[in-house]
Amino acid sequence: MAEHCSPTFAELATELGFSCEEAGGLVEFRSPFALENWTLPVLELTIIVGAILALWYAIVRLRRHGDPTNLVLWFGATAYLFVIEPPLYFPAAFGIEDHVDTMFAHNVFTVDFLWGRLPLYIIAIYPLMATMAFGIVRMLGIFRRYGVVIGATCVGFVHHAFYEIFDHLGPQLRWWEWSIDNPINQPMFDSVPMGSVVVFAALWPMSLAFCVQYFVGRHVDEGKHFSGIELTWRTVVIGLLASVGTFLLPLPATVIGMLGDTVRGTVYALELAALAIVATVVMVRQWTELRRKTATAPQYTDPFVQRFAILYLLVFAALWIASLPDFFAAVNGETSNGDPIGNLWYTAACFAIAILSVVATFTVPRTTTTPDVAVSTASKVPG
Repeated sequence: MAEHCSPTFAELATELGFSCEEAGGLVEFRSPFALENWTLPVLELTIIVGAILALWYAIVRLRRHGDPTNLVLWFGATAYLFVIEPPLYFPAAFGIEDHVDTMFAHNVFTVDFLWGRLPLYIIAIYPLMATMAFGIVRMLGIFRRYGVVIGATCVGFVHHAFYEIFDHLGPQLRWWEWSIDNPINQPMFDSVPMGSVVVFAALWPMSLAFCVQYFVGRHVDEGKHFSGIELTWRTVVIGLLASVGTFLLPLPATVIGMLGDTVRGTVYALELAALAIVATVVMVRQWTELRRKTATAPQYTDPFVQRFAILYLLVFAALWIASLPDFFAAVNGETSNGDPIGNLWYTAACFAIAILSVVATFTVPRTTTTPDVAVSTASKVPG
């Protein structure tokens, strides 16, 4: 698809080791042993299997307990993906090339779509990450006690921790490459644009969680049942409105950021700090009061999220450990292969937050009867 090989994408593709003009078609398959390095198939397998299991568990919850929240979350995240990503890959086809140049290029993986632009694992990572973050917050009973807005804020915070573990490692291992000359990607936080650190790691999942809980989750908590048609249109609306939220939430940084990259980065950091402070206070208070039994014990459990989150952290800990020799040998922020390195200390903090969040779900008391053991015909499905 040479007509869509913009100069920027072609240059990024070449740096990653493949040719834009020769990159497949609508779908392309490769041997996992022919990829850039061994970490790419490990990443693919982890994320794709996780997304499939998340979908399977969401279907099981709907069939056994009449709770469609996980399923709507899964498909809502996927709908969001197909609203947001294609214009980023083909700005010329959407008539926005004068305003949005190519921001990044993914490396080629075992399964790719759209002429090398969209790896299958990227499709999978949206619903998987959303499921893990949403599930952790829901298991702590935060939505039920603090409401939709605060619950969504906590989802954004947890998602941010899990996502940045991945985000700060990808450029070094050539999973993708950012266009650092693109002003939208400025300022950079080591190898990651601040826009990715804040918008894609925290604000979009916050927007999605708000929409899912507002249109479906809170009604399920009250015992409401939805028809297939109701769930379908609500899922579509969630995907669309979550996209709008992703535009609105970072608007302060977008507008004030016109004064310069440093100002934009500062406003991004302030937005993230505000989200993190609110979420940390709420999550610590909720966990403490649950442990002291001064708050109502949550009735919702999600064994898939608990188990897979542990696996995710173990896999990424191994990937980070494997990358450390090149990381510490880097000069001026680049490895000997010329690949940019992320921020190790920030990643370590994200690991700590993610681990503590998962541990919290195992250490709070619960009511005797939970949705995972309750009879599906119960008059009310706890959330």
